[in-house]
Amino acid sequence: MISQRLKKQVFARAEYRCEYCLSPLSHSVQPYDVEHIIPLSKNGINELDNLACSCGGCNGHKYNKTHALDLISEQIVPLYNPRLMDWKLHFAWSADFTEMIGISSTGRATIETLHLNRVGAVNIRRLLLLDGLHPPKI
Repeated sequence: MISQRLKKQVFARAEYRCEYCLSPLSHSVQPYDVEHIIPLSKNGINELDNLACSCGGCNGHKYNKTHALDLISEQIVPLYNPRLMDWKLHFAWSADFTEMIGISSTGRATIETLHLNRVGAVNIRRLLLLDGLHPPKI
């Protein structure tokens, strides 16, 4: 069980954004989750360094996965870990800033597995762009 104090720390550290698709909680119609980067089912722990703020879409697609197939290299690679990896080394924005582009095997596998460019995420990015609230500073 994750305490309310720990949940608040996770959300504040993430600046109230999903740490995978970068969508802000302030513009979501659903609550966000505290997600285990290494799932409890794979010996993960309930400590701050193993927890991430995640929207329901990303959390649902990630489930208990820690690795996935990169379709270009055809290798099984680790999924993006927001505690250990630098976003800029794995992802970039498309020219119109609405889609995430994988620039590493981990980035590509994470985009594919978590469906980071799903319709809802792309649509919210479009709306946030109109208000000058996207892309987020990383």
